[in-house]
Amino acid sequence: MCATCGCGDTHHHHETSEHHHDHGPHGLHDHAAEVRRIRLERDVLEKNDRFAQENRAWLLRRKVVAINLMSAPGSGKTTLLESVLRAAGGRVQISVLEGDQETERDAERIRKAGGRAVQINTGTGCHLDAHAVGHALTLLDPPPRSVVVVENVGNLVCPALFDLGEHTKMTLISVTEGDDKPLKYPHMFRASDVMVVTKIDLLPHVDFDVDACVARAREVSPDLKVFTLSARSGQGLAGFCDFLFTRSAEA
Repeated sequence: MCATCGCGDTHHHHETSEHHHDHGPHGLHDHAAEVRRIRLERDVLEKNDRFAQENRAWLLRRKVVAINLMSAPGSGKTTLLESVLRAAGGRVQISVLEGDQETERDAERIRKAGGRAVQINTGTGCHLDAHAVGHALTLLDPPPRSVVVVENVGNLVCPALFDLGEHTKMTLISVTEGDDKPLKYPHMFRASDVMVVTKIDLLPHVDFDVDACVARAREVSPDLKVFTLSARSGQGLAGFCDFLFTRSAEA
């Protein structure tokens, strides 16, 4: 698990006061360890932010727009990108940085769909960071006036903490998940500029209220831009592609 964001630390949650009622040496030791952990996290995030600024400057010089695409595992990020690549029709060049713990399977799928792709394997890491993305951007070498999509590791917690130098943070939520996800994972949706509700072709078969999901997301982030679509059937895909493709003109 991630040693920098604390997701592998059982004392990370705020609801751990019951573990610190001991005012003896053990309790003091726990408090000191917690202070050190907070300092470490702050140092790591500050270092990440410096790399993110370098990435942002690199992208600006190239006139390339980067989108940080985040979701829980299995929400359909890669399938959506495959559909977008096929719909692009030469309107804009799209490259992808694929983040997974292991394998090159998603990068291979992107290449088969006609996109450029570089795979980033994080091992036990639960998110991408700006340093890894910076190296991968150099390898990817995206052309000017293009779009780079960073498909982050499937996780609705840790990726929200890490700036990658992107222009837009985008979170997917599929109708096979709960429509209360924006309230259960508010930091992710608060950090995002765009929410995409995916797999709407499955709505007749699942218990998911799109309007309720959107309302809950806007409780967390009132200015959130929302798309609803199906990458399989194509419903709603054209409007999403128009948004994505026009981003390349904003670099």
